[in-house]
Amino acid sequence: MPNFPSDAARPPGAPRRIKVQRRGPLLVEGPVEVELEDGTTVSSDRFRVALCTCRRSRRYPWCDTSHRARSSGTGDGPATGQ
Repeated sequence: MPNFPSDAARPPGAPRRIKVQRRGPLLVEGPVEVELEDGTTVSSDRFRVALCTCRRSRRYPWCDTSHRARSSGTGDGPATGQ
């Protein structure tokens, strides 16, 4: 599947690509709008965005690579004390 840099270059009906990474963020071809749990919407017009899946990011829902600093243990749950 080709990698389309923006919606303008994406053919009509072409799927948006989302890349799942083990222990990392979801990489989404942009631009994107994300609806948060409280109903607010945040958006990015970048060609690719990284969405946090561990909830450690200080810029949530955008990934800031906080998942790299996992504490000891399994790292399966959200961080505590932040």
